Amino acid sequence: MSNKILLAITGASGSIYPYLLLKRLLQVKEQWSDLSVVMSDNAKQVWEEELNNTSYNDFDGVKFFDKNNFNAPFASGSGQYNIMIVAPCSMGTLSRIAHGTSNDLITRAADVVLKERRKLICVARETPYNLIHIKNMEAVTLAGGIICPATPSFYSKPQTIEEVALTVVDRVLDLAGIRVDTFRWGK
Repeated sequence: MSNKILLAITGASGSIYPYLLLKRLLQVKEQWSDLSVVMSDNAKQVWEEELNNTSYNDFDGVKFFDKNNFNAPFASGSGQYNIMIVAPCSMGTLSRIAHGTSNDLITRAADVVLKERRKLICVARETPYNLIHIKNMEAVTLAGGIICPATPSFYSKPQTIEEVALTVVDRVLDLAGIRVDTFRWGK
């Protein structure tokens, strides 16, 4: 099956992550047949604040859906989206996913991905974690999701903020099964 990918962007700090994820995914178009994005209202506000632009809908070949559009193809298992990445994943969104509260398209899509036993990767962006956060991470993990905290690595000796953020982005893409040319330990 060709990859059908949904990138959900929430209002947690870290807009650089979905920005770089979209750029990376567009570099490997041969690995997916569909790339869709849904953003929360807060995500748009944070993107504008952190990246000083509104370029979130300027990516060619990417389909954007309103957070309340339950007619989106990934709102149903029959849409056959096999990868969902929530980046950054706010603790509020994580909580709603953990408890099956489908109050918008992001949480409905996550519910669908989990019930269909497909790949859900939540890029948690919070620090420190409280016990509620940890229990929600446990619930999502037990349901089949992957929690990938936005914790950069420094093996590759990144020199810029973008290079630091790419250590997280490339790890997320590895978890999604998307092949990218990146630093590999031991090479």
